[in-house]
Amino acid sequence: MLVESAHRPAAVVTLGDSITDGNGATPGADRRWPDQLARRLAPEGVAVLNAGISGNRLLRHGMGESALSRLQRDVLSHPGVCAVVVLLGTNDIGWPGGPFAPHEALPAAGDIARGFEQLAGQLHLRGVRVIGATLPPFEDALKGTPLEGHYSAPKEAVRQSLNAWIRDRGPFDAVVDFDRVLRDPARPSRLLPAFDSGDHLHPGDAGYAAMAAAIPLRELSGWCASP
Repeated sequence: MLVESAHRPAAVVTLGDSITDGNGATPGADRRWPDQLARRLAPEGVAVLNAGISGNRLLRHGMGESALSRLQRDVLSHPGVCAVVVLLGTNDIGWPGGPFAPHEALPAAGDIARGFEQLAGQLHLRGVRVIGATLPPFEDALKGTPLEGHYSAPKEAVRQSLNAWIRDRGPFDAVVDFDRVLRDPARPSRLLPAFDSGDHLHPGDAGYAAMAAAIPLRELSGWCASP
């Protein structure tokens, strides 16, 4: 059914990896953080499009094209996109030296930062507001599984450096600090146990709810409001 409206469409895209795709959430229950953000924005007439792909990376192809490569198809091609919430970089840091990319060198935080600058630049050229998100902690991620190797002390150092850049110097119109929302104050390199799905990488339902609640709607609804 087609419905004619005097208002232009308005949509926020959540661009990310498996944390945005919703790994660790109760299946089929719409408890991923983009689902819960959508419920918050619905009264404002703003839709949320989930462009999270498990295994996605910002700089390199992995499980599918890199976020930079798929930006036009998965974000800019949709009508009414007014803002993007970007949560990427965990796999850029976690994959090198592990089972998915055993011979790949760990990128410097500056390499990932330059990728964010390129991504934000393309979005800003189209008048799209960009909300950057800090990377959640992932100490002991996938430990005891065939995919162990996602975490190391050098990788944690890159995450910390990148998060500092995202907070203070990134090319974003606003920042949501998922690291501070999800980390265990007693051990900041790990997820708070109440928010951990159990694999120490992906939040569970409570963690995803906390992520969605942390996004200030004024950064989205005001920018996306129909004229």
